[in-house]
Amino acid sequence: MRAEIDKLHIMIKGLQRHRFGKRSEQLDAAQMQLVMEDLEQTMGAGAAAGEARAEAEMQTGQKSSTKPVRRQRNLGQLPAELPRYEVVIDLADTSCPCCRGELQRVGESRAEMLDILPAQLRVKVICRPRYICQACDTPIVQAPAPPRPIDGGMATEALISHVLVSKFADHLPLYRQAQIFERQGITLDRSTLGDWIGRACWWLRPVYDRLVGHIMAAEKIFADDTGLPVLDPGRGRTKTGRFWCYAVDDRPWCGPAPPAAAYVYAEDRKGMRPTAHLANFRGIVQVDGYAGFGQVVKARADASVKLAFCWVHARRGFFEVHASTKSPIAAEALARIAALYEIEAEIRNQPATHRQAVRQARSRPLVEALHDWLDQQLPRISKATKLAEAIRYALRHWEGLIRFLDDGRLELDTNTVEREIRPITLGRKNALFAGNDSGAEHWAICASLIASAKLNGLNPFAYLTDVLERIVAGRTKITEIEALLPWNWRPTGMAELPAAA
Repeated sequence: MRAEIDKLHIMIKGLQRHRFGKRSEQLDAAQMQLVMEDLEQTMGAGAAAGEARAEAEMQTGQKSSTKPVRRQRNLGQLPAELPRYEVVIDLADTSCPCCRGELQRVGESRAEMLDILPAQLRVKVICRPRYICQACDTPIVQAPAPPRPIDGGMATEALISHVLVSKFADHLPLYRQAQIFERQGITLDRSTLGDWIGRACWWLRPVYDRLVGHIMAAEKIFADDTGLPVLDPGRGRTKTGRFWCYAVDDRPWCGPAPPAAAYVYAEDRKGMRPTAHLANFRGIVQVDGYAGFGQVVKARADASVKLAFCWVHARRGFFEVHASTKSPIAAEALARIAALYEIEAEIRNQPATHRQAVRQARSRPLVEALHDWLDQQLPRISKATKLAEAIRYALRHWEGLIRFLDDGRLELDTNTVEREIRPITLGRKNALFAGNDSGAEHWAICASLIASAKLNGLNPFAYLTDVLERIVAGRTKITEIEALLPWNWRPTGMAELPAAA
């Protein structure tokens, strides 16, 4: 009876935390930034007031008893690649105040400030001169019109890229973008912007398909999924589609493969979806505990796919129990798992062979001791409790949880792909839903290329603009798509912009 009451208490606490509390097991970084922004604004106002008082004291010659506020300044250099312009502040009269002779310049002081030129729309005028031979009876000749990304449309590749990045990287829905354009005197219907995105995705799909193929050719990938509300025509409501994210990131073990992430849209979360997506994959998939990934393994008679499970998901059950009941058993489990992460922090960005050797020497004894300890604790507690459920989850997934011990390429968790899922959730909050299945597929294409560009240190706007220009102009054939993947891309049509944060 007591166990049942404790279970109900934990369920209530969990519902309260889900409804009113933070969703993460640590302080939400985005919310923390909001707090810090408010504090920085207060400090900035105080510093400005202090500087104003200091200036007044210099003019009046009176010293205030109030201690001035010291302002924290950024002493770093501004990037050298940024364009610069000079404003010369000179004396109105360069003659000596004593003898009235001409003052000689002996030097100067220079200070740099960061300025901004707001985004400015401009009109690209394509002029094609026409020629005729006056000596011959020949027709008028002129250069052929250059291809456009949208037949008969007025949008350049750069403008379309701006719309794509604003929607899928900066999470600005199309109706908000239309309002921004209108403030600059350009009236664009939301449906027009949507048409531009659809046309752009038609051009970009070969690059997207090659990106997905690159990820599926890797020997180790991360996989996860998240929901996406999609309008369901004829029913007057939305249905829940799924974005499946597949990612590669070998940087933690100094691997050769470039980082990449791709999203694949599906109408539901059935196990056949990842089975179809991973049909040509051979290797290890790092995943959470979703049972659908188990079907991928069962579908392979040759055992060509193995699963590595996530320690964060195994830890989560213990965290929720400890947060609700302060259970000492849950606290002990959390401490033991934390010890594994301390070792991982030391060997991050080390070669795979070194990581494996350290794990065998230091992590394996901890893991084996944890397994024995969980086996001992399980019979001591009621089977109906959340704590027992957390222990059973860990033991049930144990084979996949300890796979990292024998492979230095593996991580302890799926945080790599979780980070790539986060932009989708932000865009989902702002856009509310995708208009239809086709719109969700367009979302997947654009989000994949933008995420992979950012992972490779590229500015998504510069990347997409140049890729569209090369594909539309026919300068890149289907057989040359490999050169347009983010890690192979080199700018041609425009100067490379600074990488995005």
